[in-house]
Amino acid sequence: MPLSEEELRLLEQMERALVEEDPKFASTLRGTSLRRSARRRAILAGVVFVAGIVVLMTGVISQVIPLGIAGFVIMLVSATVSLTAIRGQAAVAAEPRATGHPSGFAVIDGGRGSRLRRPRRASAGRQSHGSFMERLEERWRRRREQNGGF
Repeated sequence: MPLSEEELRLLEQMERALVEEDPKFASTLRGTSLRRSARRRAILAGVVFVAGIVVLMTGVISQVIPLGIAGFVIMLVSATVSLTAIRGQAAVAAEPRATGHPSGFAVIDGGRGSRLRRPRRASAGRQSHGSFMERLEERWRRRREQNGGF
């Protein structure tokens, strides 16, 4: 059900007041600062990863084992931070948003139902109904019937 003209006007007024009152919060709601910070974090993690390689190679060349281990740990942590930032950036970009509103604000549909689920493939001749436990119970019942109750 679309909003009336008055409701749209009130909503735009509230959005403008929010932007004037707290621009940082408004940009967070838009998601632009989240993408920007995730990109910045990924780039910084890449630079730190290269520094970790330098520390690791310095430790190997100078035969200082703790320095080499420190370089490896630096590389590992920066790779983890980078992957987390990239995944977060992809998740923010993939969020469903309402379109066409000039302020950039949108209603986001969230919750458990928003996850993509892969349909299960039933193997030839069998149907996979029910939960795991139900299937186990069905198998157990068939075995007992085939063996005469033993």
